[in-house]
Amino acid sequence: MSSKIIAPSLLASDFANLQTEIEMVNQSEADWFHLDIMDGMFVPNISFGMPVIKAMAEHAKKPLDTHLMIVDPDRYIKTFADLGVHNLSVHYEACPHLHRTLQAIKAEGMKAGVALNPHTSVTLLEDTIQDIDIVVVMSVNPGFGGQAFIENTYQKVENLKNLIERKNSKALIEIDGGVNADNAKKLVDSGADILVAGSFVFKSQNPIETIKSLKQQVK
Repeated sequence: MSSKIIAPSLLASDFANLQTEIEMVNQSEADWFHLDIMDGMFVPNISFGMPVIKAMAEHAKKPLDTHLMIVDPDRYIKTFADLGVHNLSVHYEACPHLHRTLQAIKAEGMKAGVALNPHTSVTLLEDTIQDIDIVVVMSVNPGFGGQAFIENTYQKVENLKNLIERKNSKALIEIDGGVNADNAKKLVDSGADILVAGSFVFKSQNPIETIKSLKQQVK
């Protein structure tokens, strides 16, 4: 089995030393950068906008995995593509015309992802799963870093894996929120392909070692 993808979430990084944090991830065994974009409307928090992403893209040597927690994400699809984003995930709950949004993301040359809030059932992706490259399963309520992991996530991942296999989809399963050394292996065993880790990485004593140990756990 190939090694799973580790994507440190820059929301948990030290914004005053962002270039240093990005260079740390570049040097680590991490596979992607995870960027959480919040608008203060879809979620009760605001993160960072286009100028910061542009600056990140100039230093990042690994793909930018971008998670839009915003209303009406269609407005910005081309903008994110132009900034150099590789994967763009939108929230199911924010997209009344999900199929059209997915096609628009792919038309800009990006991988198309769909994020599900903890209360949103994976069965709602039944009709679009073959058009989705990544499903982001929120294992905390979106909006803030450092929250406790929701235990129902394991069952949700298993259900999603079954749906993907039944529909012959190539979608990867990404877990976002509360990922750490205690649950990483179990998440991968449940069917996860990508683990987003924020506070667990950036608040640790040695982030490069933390990433390395996560990577070894999920090989």
